[in-house]
Amino acid sequence: MRIFQVINVRWFNATSWYALYLSKLLQDAGHDVLVITVPDTETEEKAREMGLNVETIELNSTHPIKLVKACARVLSLVRSHKPDIVNCHRGEAFFWWGILRKTGLGFKLVRTRGDQRLPRNDVINRYLHSNIADAVVVTNKRMAEHFLKKMELAEKSLWLIHGGVDTAKFKFTEQGRNKTRKQFGFTEDHIVIGLLGRFDRVKGQRELIEAIAKIRHNSENENIRLFLMGFPTATSRHEVDSWLKENKIEDITKISGKCDDISACISAIDLGVIASLWSETIARAALEIMACRRPLISTTVGVMPDLLPEEALVEPENVSALAIKIEEVISNPEMRKSLLGAHAKTMSQLSGTGFLKRTLTLYQGLLTKN
Repeated sequence: MRIFQVINVRWFNATSWYALYLSKLLQDAGHDVLVITVPDTETEEKAREMGLNVETIELNSTHPIKLVKACARVLSLVRSHKPDIVNCHRGEAFFWWGILRKTGLGFKLVRTRGDQRLPRNDVINRYLHSNIADAVVVTNKRMAEHFLKKMELAEKSLWLIHGGVDTAKFKFTEQGRNKTRKQFGFTEDHIVIGLLGRFDRVKGQRELIEAIAKIRHNSENENIRLFLMGFPTATSRHEVDSWLKENKIEDITKISGKCDDISACISAIDLGVIASLWSETIARAALEIMACRRPLISTTVGVMPDLLPEEALVEPENVSALAIKIEEVISNPEMRKSLLGAHAKTMSQLSGTGFLKRTLTLYQGLLTKN
């Protein structure tokens, strides 16, 4: 198949990762994939690093001249490459590709919705998704329910595809665990709680810090340690350090910075936490932690209720509940075992191979329709 993946996402966030990983899987499977993204962005840089074929267009511009040039370039690419499938991962480009779809240029149009924001339930949006797109892909059940119940999208047009993770790359290794724990000063006796994610308010580093402080200061658990596997983005290192100092746990916390070997860092922890306040519609970090066979708990945001059992979930921003849940897991070997069993069942459906297979089933089904 000839496939366009339209990824007009500036930052290498979860939406960008989902689209680029899918593009790589499709390309490695022998399909002709072209990634179309915005120039001079993290998404463009990452796509080229991955060895993908890339074209850059100012898809997000509202400047009249740039907009005309972008539309002309899009039309030229469609005519020269003759794609079978165009998959749009952001709404800004979806409208323009929808217009081209209705002019009879021959491709099937897929809209993948990996955004946390529910689409507006208005006449234009319902028409675009029901009458212009050939299929809509969502990455969590909450979004699926919105499309089915609020926007009245036909069930046959909606696909829930959570994504997947490279289980050959993300796996537990004893060597990586020992090396990383030694590097950051964690002993065999330490119980290491880890959060994997960029420093950003949405990721809930502050709430986890406060929860760990409650455990440290209100119990006899002297062996607990916090491992923040991330680096500054919207939130500065100085701000994170100030939270640690304010909660008096700077002495038991380590910050990784950018990890050269993410699997080794994950292997080093004893419990993973997704403390996010919102978002997590794709939850890349959660998939990576579960693939490395580390027990995981989370807030109830985004896709997380799809991935974890109810006993592993707490409400976002509830520091007390998060602290109680962490203590419950680290003190209960049977609960840890139960979580790992649930994770294994979930991950059996969420490998890269499964991600590719589900997407190809969708694409091939569209092309065989009359």
